[in-house]
Amino acid sequence: MGLLSDPHCRRALSRLVLRLNTPLCALSYVMGLGWFLALAFQPLAPRTYMSENAMGSTMVEEQFLFGERALSYAREFAGHKKKAGGMPVAWLEKTMWSLGLEVHRQPFARTLPFPDETRERYMVKGTNVYGILRAPRAASTESLVLSVPCTEGPHNNQAVGLMLALAAYFRGQIYWAKDIIFLVNEHDLLGMEAWLEAYHDVNVTGEVRSSGTLGRAGAIQAAISLELSSDVVTSFDVAVEGLNGQLPNLDLLNLFHAFCQKNGLLCTIQGKLPRSDWDSLPAYAHSLQTLLLMVLAQASGRPRGDHGLFLRYRIEAITLRGINSFRQYKYDMTTVGKTLEGMFRKLNNLLERLHQSYFFYLLPSLSRFVSIGIYMPAFGFLLLVLILKISFLGGREAGEGQAAPSGPGMDSRPGLLALVPPLLICQAAGLALYCLPVLGQRVATQHFPVSEAEAVVLTAIAIYVAGMALPHSTHRVLAGAGSDRGWMTLKLLALLYLALQLGCLALLNFSLGFLLAATMVPAAAAVQPNGPRVLLAVLLVLATPAATLLLGIFLQRELVEAPAAAGEGWQLFLAAVGEGLLQHHLYGALPFPFLALCAYPAWLLLWNVLFWK
Repeated sequence: MGLLSDPHCRRALSRLVLRLNTPLCALSYVMGLGWFLALAFQPLAPRTYMSENAMGSTMVEEQFLFGERALSYAREFAGHKKKAGGMPVAWLEKTMWSLGLEVHRQPFARTLPFPDETRERYMVKGTNVYGILRAPRAASTESLVLSVPCTEGPHNNQAVGLMLALAAYFRGQIYWAKDIIFLVNEHDLLGMEAWLEAYHDVNVTGEVRSSGTLGRAGAIQAAISLELSSDVVTSFDVAVEGLNGQLPNLDLLNLFHAFCQKNGLLCTIQGKLPRSDWDSLPAYAHSLQTLLLMVLAQASGRPRGDHGLFLRYRIEAITLRGINSFRQYKYDMTTVGKTLEGMFRKLNNLLERLHQSYFFYLLPSLSRFVSIGIYMPAFGFLLLVLILKISFLGGREAGEGQAAPSGPGMDSRPGLLALVPPLLICQAAGLALYCLPVLGQRVATQHFPVSEAEAVVLTAIAIYVAGMALPHSTHRVLAGAGSDRGWMTLKLLALLYLALQLGCLALLNFSLGFLLAATMVPAAAAVQPNGPRVLLAVLLVLATPAATLLLGIFLQRELVEAPAAAGEGWQLFLAAVGEGLLQHHLYGALPFPFLALCAYPAWLLLWNVLFWK
């Protein structure tokens, strides 16, 4: 503080920033990337530990022995589902009633903003069925949820069977202090969103039509979504990324890991098994791959399972996926049931919501984590590049203002009002990108031989590309457009806008903020109309959010060891654009509106700076 308050030191610091601005920016950027790559090293990723005292020990004697009964339920469910051509609602209700549960159904309907060609649906109708096991030792003030999505084909039949077997076993126990809800939801996330909105009596999306929930339990403390499609499993993969990059409390993940270790189950995250040799280079590369996969998944803003929508309601939840691969050791339904029994018995002991462990973290493996205090400096170094460049432009403008002669007609500095037109034009382009693809789909299908889904995606791409041509002439309305001060003022404003956006975004979704900063910051700092324009134009095009999405798709396929060719990558890019639009309109995902209304206009301002005449 003394350094900044002393005017002599402040002037010396300003001169240093002005003289060494480019080396300082390059050093800060390299340090940001280096810090991020170092997060997979053992010193920066300590071992996970249980923070909640009520779940600190795994000394629970699991007694679930209904493995064969679970398989019997699964076969019955598969037969009735095939006969009904969908979810067998009547059979589920009858079976749950026979187990002594309080059973309810919830019909719902939802019309999508445009057809979902990936899942081949537009007007969706379905029914959620759930049974409530009332706690014999409490007054229904708190509850836990075990959910299973009912999907088409033979998928998830074993998960439904295991859920019913667990319900039969739990019904005979007297130690439950919380209600337990056994939920079978149809149409994956759409059914889950309809059930959650009805259960909490809210209307978040405004488009779901349902009959509401006739029966309620207590306030939901935690939820587990189960996906299981085989009689035996070799491992369990856990999904933690929720809507808009939200994560569950780390203690819930630690609880799952502890019971997997106790029962000998292999558990993975991002499909990667943890390694024990942390001090070797292959182990570091393995941890970095796992970390990058989590960053890409979180940056997408898409929930990686039905658990992702629970997090919006402050309910800690994870999705468990049973994997049956080529590994030699396999585990039956009894072992899986014991693991789930132990988790629910531990959650039953909670006296308050999970809150003592971390909500912001990255996972290089299931046994190690990186907390927010460790990974945030990586983003801070990238943001420092923009701050240094803003200081440089502000210092240059102040120096030129003092050196310029004063007099009538001599001030070529554009006023604040003169900066309004380029801001409005760039922001209008972002608003058009946000609104027109869905609103103009009918017009596009009438004039072009494309489907409605293709029309939405192609319209978005067309507006995105066309917006690059709009701001080129906006500088002509500025006073003093022919001087350097015009583009410097506009760039200063663009850098301030970008720094504010990225700083706010990183607090909500670190992964998305870091990826955008890693790609946009170098181009934003380097762009100017006086340099090698072709090289800077290529750099700026590669830094656009659309290019970041495309590069992220190729990187993700490389990390999962399934590289995509150029044509396949383009098709995945088109699918990702359509999925992003759907996720926003259906569930309120934020990446698309942020990119359209914030990141894209900021990029257009930089594009305008580059082509300043």
